[in-house]
Amino acid sequence: MSLHIPQTVMAAVRSHLEAGYPNEACGALVGRSQDEDYRVVEFHPMRNTVADRPWDRYTLDPLEQLRVQKDAESRGLEIIGFVHSHPDHPPVPSVFDTEHAWPFYSYVVASVSRGSLIEARSWRLDEAAHQFREQPLDRD
Repeated sequence: MSLHIPQTVMAAVRSHLEAGYPNEACGALVGRSQDEDYRVVEFHPMRNTVADRPWDRYTLDPLEQLRVQKDAESRGLEIIGFVHSHPDHPPVPSVFDTEHAWPFYSYVVASVSRGSLIEARSWRLDEAAHQFREQPLDRD
């Protein structure tokens, strides 16, 4: 159950997350899934709509998310996950992340320290245990 992200896509992720520092930045991962193998082909930067605590929370604009989803589906693709940064914190899902996650997506969490992406890890929500399990992240 690996998540594959090409280096070119990861470069776009890095650029967006670093530009969002010191706040959490976010976006959608678009691609294809087959037999629990998830391949990202595009990254879509999205706006963090949290106004009161953007440095340690993020939410996606539902209309923006719908637009990305419809565009992906029109081309035979799907949203397979989301990415967001943790400014000056480890790339591990927070309680807030766990409470707002859906079990059928991959969640890439990236540690951004002083404006530079340090580490990114991928997670999937185990619905039965209601906690995240790490997912292998391959940068092709």
